[in-house]
Amino acid sequence: MIIKEERIGGQRLILGDCLEVMPLLGRFDAVVTDPPYGIGIADNPVRQKHARKDWDATPVNSEILQAIRAVSSEQIIWGGNYFDLPPSRGFLVWDKRQPENFSLAMCEQAWWSRDTNAKVFSKSVLGYHKEHPTQKPIALMEWCLGFLPKAQTILDPFMGSGTTLVACQRLGRNGTGIELDEEYWRIACERVQKAVDQPDLFIDPPKPQPVQEGMDL
Repeated sequence: MIIKEERIGGQRLILGDCLEVMPLLGRFDAVVTDPPYGIGIADNPVRQKHARKDWDATPVNSEILQAIRAVSSEQIIWGGNYFDLPPSRGFLVWDKRQPENFSLAMCEQAWWSRDTNAKVFSKSVLGYHKEHPTQKPIALMEWCLGFLPKAQTILDPFMGSGTTLVACQRLGRNGTGIELDEEYWRIACERVQKAVDQPDLFIDPPKPQPVQEGMDL
């Protein structure tokens, strides 16, 4: 069930449970998402600054992963090394530029459904403001989308604070995000609106998505 939704620029932001909402949406060119993973890592000082949410103790199960892979022909799933996914050569790696003796992970990995060589993106984990404890840099999600040049419709079923949709708006793609927590859903709406208000003048903005008639909200 869709509890609420907003359409901002070329993006559609849905408040609801992704397992209930995904069957209502049809197919997408690709899924680019960052599900909850590594939740048991309690010594992460960044996560300690944020109030714990229900999803902190909720694993991403095989039913959700199967649903994600059913709605698109290509997927990039961050934390893929934590999940029960098929073998893949096409891992994307975020090198966080952390020293070897640092207590937290020096990198994070995304499972990519494409049979291709692994790729590495280097950017410090410091230097960007987080409104969600596991928020990725916008540049990282733009890098991911760069490997999907033909994908014009993108789904993020774990939208969080909306980084994937911000990247979609900046790159002229149509993104649909689903988020279960209303606080983060509102933050995502605000961040996407800022992306609409501050467009890249060298990239055509995405067209608004058509409204499906007769859908129960």
